[in-house]
Amino acid sequence: MAHPTGSLSLPVSRRTFLTASSCGVAGMTFGRPSTAAQTTVAGQGGRAKSTILFFLSGGASHIDMWDMKPDAPADYRGPFQPIATSAPGISLCEHLPLLSKQAHHLALVNSVGGTVNTNDHHAGYYYNLTGHVPDLTFLSQGNNRKPYSDDWPFMGTVVAAKRPPHPDLTNAITLPEVPGAPTYTRPGQFAAKLGLEHDPLYVHGNHDEPLKFQAPALTLEGTMTPERLAQRHSLVSHLDSLRKEFDQHAKVRTWHRHQDRALSLLMSAKTTEAFDVSREPQAVRQRYGETVNGLSLLLARRLVEAGVPFVSVFWKGDLKKANARKCASGGGWDTHGNNFACLKEDLLPEFDRGFSALVEDLANRGLLDETLLLVTSEMGRKPKIGDPRSGGVSGAGRDHWTHCLTDVLAGGGIRGGQTYGSSDRFAQYPFNKPVTPADITKTVYHAMGIHNLEAFDDQNRPYNLLAEGNALSELF
Repeated sequence: MAHPTGSLSLPVSRRTFLTASSCGVAGMTFGRPSTAAQTTVAGQGGRAKSTILFFLSGGASHIDMWDMKPDAPADYRGPFQPIATSAPGISLCEHLPLLSKQAHHLALVNSVGGTVNTNDHHAGYYYNLTGHVPDLTFLSQGNNRKPYSDDWPFMGTVVAAKRPPHPDLTNAITLPEVPGAPTYTRPGQFAAKLGLEHDPLYVHGNHDEPLKFQAPALTLEGTMTPERLAQRHSLVSHLDSLRKEFDQHAKVRTWHRHQDRALSLLMSAKTTEAFDVSREPQAVRQRYGETVNGLSLLLARRLVEAGVPFVSVFWKGDLKKANARKCASGGGWDTHGNNFACLKEDLLPEFDRGFSALVEDLANRGLLDETLLLVTSEMGRKPKIGDPRSGGVSGAGRDHWTHCLTDVLAGGGIRGGQTYGSSDRFAQYPFNKPVTPADITKTVYHAMGIHNLEAFDDQNRPYNLLAEGNALSELF
């Protein structure tokens, strides 16, 4: 069964229709979100039909991109200069020239305090993806702290659970990788206590074939066809009917719903069409940049057009490229060494092209007002230049810094061309209008019109999915 290069490959192992995502990674507890109707505050938020989260994995340097301090001492500010943009109230790094033309769509929140007890990646992911302060297990277990079934859920899965099911796709999709998998799978990216059935569908991309996106659990192999798969599913259904007593258990019923979701995805032609970025004109692909990260943003736009409520794009580093060694990192934004060369030569050009294209494309298609964009990371970078692990000052790196970062929002009712809050003169800590990742998460929910955050555990006891934080209503 032939398929175009860019399609979601349908040429699945015999076990494929048992799962529609990386099931079991986050454990198997099953909660239940409240189905109470959502309310929208008139004139404030609630306009977004979809959200695209662009997560700059590794810890993007806020002081070198968004919150530049040209008057700070040289050992803080670095060599980059700010440039004027299309918005009078916003200046950006000189190495973001394309995005500077789209700044009238952007809102920069320069006062995010995301301090975690480890000042490291795992806890930073968890805090910025869920809005919840990491517990003490992050400190005691370090990188061995795996995703747990009773973790707080990823904001994307909360949105997915609160929206009606998509007729053809899933409500939350993550690409082009599962961050940290398999060795250091990052907590905070799963539905966890909300329930396995709300986990995102994980779609993988790769650097060698950036046009090809695949969900590993949704690929048909060998001689397996949709028709044969349907026959096998019929057989499985018959065998299941002989074990009806097990269907009385909530977990088994949920697992069967997960099976049905997988089969529905496998059999849908609309699924393959939505994931086929090769259908886009070459000029559009070139505008985004024909890299796995650029084309992931293009795919995110296609999924928004297809009506998917929440799409996450996690920046995929390239361990095989020289920049991973040059930056003393895993190929992403963790610039322990040569921070300025890595940003100028590798990271910023790719980011600038891809994200500016996404903003411009959504605006031109009339989709930006109903699509919320959020750019964040697990941390900023330490404003004082010099990381001991790369030779100190001579290594020109920036260490981890969870105490201050900038989040960028656009669309979905956000008023563009503004900054919110500020950091101190060295960009070390929030100064004016300090906010937390809980406030940012609540802002996402607010933009999506989600105000009822009640859910029920497997004992039918109600709990609040995020009691902390307040939406930044001034942004709208």
